[in-house]
Amino acid sequence: MITTQVFDLSRYLSERQSLVEAALDRAIAVVYPETIYESMRYSLMAGGKRLRPILCLATCEMVGGTLEMAMPTACALEMIHTMSLIHDDLPAMDNDDYRRGKLTNHKVYGDDIAILAGDGLLTYAFEYVAAQTQNVPAERTLQVIVQLAQAVGAAGLVGGQVVDLESEGKSDVTIETLSYIHRHKTGALLEACVLSGAILAGASDADRQPLSRYAQDIGLAFQIVDDVLDITATSAELGKSAGKDLQAQKATYPSFWGIEESKRQANQLVADAKAQLAAYGDRAQPLLAIADYITARTH
Repeated sequence: MITTQVFDLSRYLSERQSLVEAALDRAIAVVYPETIYESMRYSLMAGGKRLRPILCLATCEMVGGTLEMAMPTACALEMIHTMSLIHDDLPAMDNDDYRRGKLTNHKVYGDDIAILAGDGLLTYAFEYVAAQTQNVPAERTLQVIVQLAQAVGAAGLVGGQVVDLESEGKSDVTIETLSYIHRHKTGALLEACVLSGAILAGASDADRQPLSRYAQDIGLAFQIVDDVLDITATSAELGKSAGKDLQAQKATYPSFWGIEESKRQANQLVADAKAQLAAYGDRAQPLLAIADYITARTH
């Protein structure tokens, strides 16, 4: 009798999370001027699932690379993500007091240091990829730097955030505008996580196409689930203020589709995403399980 081993996602995530935590801890030391490094570390080491770096590591391994090749880029992705959270929480943006159950950076260090901590993390992320990536051809490392820059700049995260801010309180926001916001604000960085892992491992342009679609689909599913949780979960469950979207009169997927249809759409996106990985067989198990995890999460 043949028994197939069930992939243990929680164990996988826990092991990878520990590796990422240790690498991040080593990446930034507290030196003079201590305040800025402490502020950077305060948000960078505040926990979280480390999903973005894990996506980078998992893709690199799936395509045939190693953890060592991808770890500097994985850390850089978390630095960039952390920058976006610090800046997103500022009074001029979403004005949040709590993140991951802790006071937000500007509540501890002030708006001025929080802005600079975000700037420090963003610039250091690129330095870290360039200086720390080992045993990878320079051309691939350069491609990763371009990929990250596109994902986080005006063509990606920043552009999505701008359209998000401009759309607040407007009653005529279309579903197309909403999708633009989230494909750029959330999806672009998730796509960079997957593609950078693939690039480091030497994936061809043809190999990258389905991986790009996988990432775009899970990115949009992730945001739809986020919108649903903002309505259905408590602040304690979320680790941040619940009901913020409604309060800010933001267009969300449930405001267009309702909660049940939003969940159905998220499930369909996850199914589409998983179909993109068929060529990788068992090696795709971590990425398949992460796709399922996105719609099953409760916070």
